[in-house]
Amino acid sequence: MTATARTVLRQEIEPGEAGLDAARLDELDRLLGRHVDTGSLPGYLLSVARDGRVARLTTYGSRDLAAGLPVEPDTLWRIYSMTKPVTSVAAMLLVEEGLLSLDDPLERHLPAFADPRVHVAGEGAGMRTRPARGPVLIRHLLSHTAGLTFAFHHAHPVDALYREAGLHASVLPGADLARTCDAYARLPLQFDPGSRWNYSVATNVLGRVIEVVSGRPLDEFVGERVLGPLRMTDSGFRIDEEQAGRLAELYGDGEDGTLEAVPGTPVRERPRFVSGSGGLVASAGDYHRFMEMLRRRGELDGVRLLRPATVDLMTRSHLPAGEDLRSFGAPVHDEPANSGVGFGLGFSVVVDPARTQSPSSLGTYGWKGVATTAFWVDPVQDLTVQFMTQLRPRRSRLLFPEIRRLVHASVVG
Repeated sequence: MTATARTVLRQEIEPGEAGLDAARLDELDRLLGRHVDTGSLPGYLLSVARDGRVARLTTYGSRDLAAGLPVEPDTLWRIYSMTKPVTSVAAMLLVEEGLLSLDDPLERHLPAFADPRVHVAGEGAGMRTRPARGPVLIRHLLSHTAGLTFAFHHAHPVDALYREAGLHASVLPGADLARTCDAYARLPLQFDPGSRWNYSVATNVLGRVIEVVSGRPLDEFVGERVLGPLRMTDSGFRIDEEQAGRLAELYGDGEDGTLEAVPGTPVRERPRFVSGSGGLVASAGDYHRFMEMLRRRGELDGVRLLRPATVDLMTRSHLPAGEDLRSFGAPVHDEPANSGVGFGLGFSVVVDPARTQSPSSLGTYGWKGVATTAFWVDPVQDLTVQFMTQLRPRRSRLLFPEIRRLVHASVVG
């Protein structure tokens, strides 16, 4: 990552010029500001753009509470799972070049995943498995239907196997991406590939596929083929000395209910484990450029990264017709926030606005990060929205439905 010629997000027009109600956006700022003032958020950045122009940019609170440093437009954020869409775009570059196919069996590129087995019953040493009814395909990795899981779900016997294998944080301690993916491959799948949806380590495996197919380390490929062309010069899997002063501290809930600093993913030097699932640091200005490339269906500032048809393919749901994350997902995903939401190739996608937890347009797509970051693109209203903070709470902060509700309600023209 280099800070040369970096993009700093700025408000470009007034809300009214973009057909947005400033009073509704003021209400949203007051709501978020109360969370900061009462100590449940350290600080935040919110941007709302329409037709590519930023019509509301708010920064409030602290990026470092102890040092008294404020959130600023050029603050850097650990975006965690908002890395997944970036890695998915990188994979689709290889698909467009004919070096990778969505229907490639995973074992063609990573032989350790040959002959997958699926959980049948039992747990631990007494677990019974059977051969999977088909191979894991690349499309299954992109759509999180591969049968893989996360150790932190604590909802299935295979989740426990991940913890027993030392994969609590999705990586073997001290291991690189290749060794960690080999560890995933030794464990059974929760279900037959393509038969259910389960949020998982699939994008880490996809990152390893990118390395094998391209012959380049994942961070180099993403940097040269995605971040570089989009001029996302403040984004990467590591930061330099200048950027370190702009990196927001990560916080969690202390025992007494106050916020306390917690360790974040190390980013001061190149990580041994380059995580395609959650390893990126980015500024809001850079992520705005990524969202704008998607909104413009693969092109930004005269640079075409993906074909329009590829972006369209990625941003439509690949779950069976009529299914959403709540109905097609593993039981752990049976929650109201997943109603009316499907999943594409790297993004959640609204498939039934009438069932969503908060007002949304059909086809709205995006994703979130574990540090309470989120973005979405609404192609019907021509909106790109991002919310940045650095909080890993012990319990859910029900911020996102309210943010979506007030942004959606602000559209008046």
